[in-house]
Amino acid sequence: MMNINWFQGKNVLVIGLAKSGMAAAKLLNKLGAAVTVNDAKDLQGTPEEQELGENGIKLISGSHPLSLLDESVDYVVKNPGIRYDTPLLEKALALEIPIVTEIELADFVAKGDILAITGSNGKTTTTTLIYDMLKKSEVPAHIAGNIGKVACTVAQNVEKEDVMVTEVSSFQLKGTKHFHPRTAILLNIFDAHLDYHGGREDYEHSKGKIFANMGPDDYAVYNADNRAAANLAEKSKAKLVPFSVSRAISNGAYVKNETFYFQNEEVLPLAEAVLPGKHNQENMLAAIAAAMLHGASLSAVREVLRNFKGIEHRLQYVGEVYGRKVYNDSKATNILSTQKAIEAFKDPVVLIAGGLNRGNGFEDLVPSLKTVKAAVFYGQTKDKLKKAAIEAGVKDVSTVETLDEAVGEAYSFSDEKDILLLSPACASWDQFKTFEERGNQFIHAVGKLK
Repeated sequence: MMNINWFQGKNVLVIGLAKSGMAAAKLLNKLGAAVTVNDAKDLQGTPEEQELGENGIKLISGSHPLSLLDESVDYVVKNPGIRYDTPLLEKALALEIPIVTEIELADFVAKGDILAITGSNGKTTTTTLIYDMLKKSEVPAHIAGNIGKVACTVAQNVEKEDVMVTEVSSFQLKGTKHFHPRTAILLNIFDAHLDYHGGREDYEHSKGKIFANMGPDDYAVYNADNRAAANLAEKSKAKLVPFSVSRAISNGAYVKNETFYFQNEEVLPLAEAVLPGKHNQENMLAAIAAAMLHGASLSAVREVLRNFKGIEHRLQYVGEVYGRKVYNDSKATNILSTQKAIEAFKDPVVLIAGGLNRGNGFEDLVPSLKTVKAAVFYGQTKDKLKKAAIEAGVKDVSTVETLDEAVGEAYSFSDEKDILLLSPACASWDQFKTFEERGNQFIHAVGKLK
């Protein structure tokens, strides 16, 4: 917790409303700042305008006028998704006005510890695992971040003995100056969001800011098998807590003899953990380390690992249908995500994929498709995916128009102990409004098989 009087009497411009902008504006107003909100979308006559007005907060919408900025503005708080090359932000940078994101505000008001999780993949799963482990251990915990709960809102309820488990993105971390978690986790770094960051160097630098303000009483939990993540963590001043699926590390979490360990204590055999795949082994190791550092009991950790249902639409275990295990990975909107999903299983996979045609081919998916038993493709990309599957030598390949048809066709190719996997490798917008709607439709279609 920092000095909450910091914003008293300051002039703050909040750029971009949405959930995080609304939360930031209301908190800043509560902290005594003079707040103006600006959004490119015209919000006149909306409930948002009314709510801001009722709180005495000025709203200017419909564009980003440069006249909003002059030397009288002390701080800019921006929506994480707004790029820094937006003219209004470029002017703020030229005027040397500090630009931050709302997780910075969370750090100002949270009285207890912040446990922050970032990485290119696995953030939501790891965040939820840790939260469940702490709650099961009766450690007072809160969950926040990109999982739907705005950090600066949750932080206002975090008391001295509490832990705030917070998922943070590179977009959010780039806009931090004082953010100081008690424990920071860096799961991995792969090429992602390079258009936003302008290249790999800025992306890595932004991820590394999670460690920037840590000291010798803090913990840096990091993936020792991911060189980029390890390089960033090892530069921090925090106590290093590595994790690895490939080698034993006595001061960290690791896999040895098909068993999870933490600091040389046996935790659980891999076979008893419900989440499939090497990438989930990494997520579970990070969660074990962070949760136990914050007081989680071994029995609670084991119980969560055995019974965790996964995150909705992210390799979510749906259940069994006549001996086939069914997984909903509708969130897999790109090739890399589908590759990881296929590789997560040792049992034969019958794959369902397809969706919006963005103009790309699926050559990069061919090596993973070589391990697939059968595949059914639907939607705009069905023919492109079929071409890749034939190249991979998949024996049974079929194309249909809709997801409902694909579920029935996939079942016809399957046998007991097979995996029925929806992992589309495409966006959902050819037939669905969101990947959530697509995942729910898949679950409904699976239910009809029963």
